[in-house]
Amino acid sequence: MSARVAYLFTYNALQFLGWSYLLVKICESLSHGHNSAVQLYDDVSLILQIFQTGAALEILHAALGLVRSNVQITFQQVQSRLFITWGILYLLPTTRSSLGLFCLLFAWTITEMIRYSMYAIQLVASPPYFLTWLRYTFFIVAYPVGVSGELLCSFAGFWEAKDSGVLSVAMPNAWNATFYYPAIIAVICALYIPLFPPMYLHMFAQRKKILNKETKTE
Repeated sequence: MSARVAYLFTYNALQFLGWSYLLVKICESLSHGHNSAVQLYDDVSLILQIFQTGAALEILHAALGLVRSNVQITFQQVQSRLFITWGILYLLPTTRSSLGLFCLLFAWTITEMIRYSMYAIQLVASPPYFLTWLRYTFFIVAYPVGVSGELLCSFAGFWEAKDSGVLSVAMPNAWNATFYYPAIIAVICALYIPLFPPMYLHMFAQRKKILNKETKTE
């Protein structure tokens, strides 16, 4: 096994274990009666932050050619989640009470468990058909649910940022510059309109290509 394969296998295996642990913590939280989004966030936030931030390495993997992923698409997917994790949920507490938290946790957690397990197995063997099928089928539900959750949390974050002035810089000041954080949130949300449909349709094209290939090889 080459150093590249060993590194990527370890990375994907650790990410799979991390997201699996997150699912366990979500189930534990709900089973203990922590049914509010705020309580759930308090129970799982640290794990979410660690393993979602760890996904930033995927941009580097693509840029260095360690994997064949498109750098632009990888950056787009990772930065949107990092923004939600840190720029919305961490920075703006009222967003943690949004129904969107349940939606994005459901979509992110299951998606990443499937994705990372498949990537790890692919490095050493052929993944089983059911895992490939899940990888290219679950997104049909997960993408809309996850995006809806992200937008719901961002919408709540917009109003909190507007009322609190967090990160915003008004004139006059020593830098002679202004910064309005709610506008950043609004712009990022608006980007979902042109960026999400092509990505979603791309996954359908990939689904047809991969599953047809798997069927022919059986």
